[in-house]
Amino acid sequence: MREMIITNNPLVVEKYSERVLFIDGSVEQVLIKVRDMVHRKHGLISHPLPASLRVLFSPYRSVIIGRNNGDINPLQVEIVENSILKYKKHMDVREVDKENNEDYQMIDLTLLESALKDEQVNSMLSGY
Repeated sequence: MREMIITNNPLVVEKYSERVLFIDGSVEQVLIKVRDMVHRKHGLISHPLPASLRVLFSPYRSVIIGRNNGDINPLQVEIVENSILKYKKHMDVREVDKENNEDYQMIDLTLLESALKDEQVNSMLSGY
């Protein structure tokens, strides 16, 4: 398996079940699992936080990590640790938006598929 998806999004599980580590919990729990995997020498392929502040309040998050490459990347450790801190900071003043669950599931799936497509293109280009 080239990469793994860590998610709490049921739509992602339906579509990519063979590549998913499902977290039955919150976005914070997803980020903590991503952190744990990065500390176990897996690489980040997608960023743990979304680019949009509005999407940050979504109850769903999917992150792509690579296989264990034998080395801990200190920059990626810093990225995931800072992502958890930023998420907690924002969520201290705002609650998760649970009214639009289906929309947030679809947005998360769409963002994930975009990241997977970019990762596939980058893999093909790195072979040249």
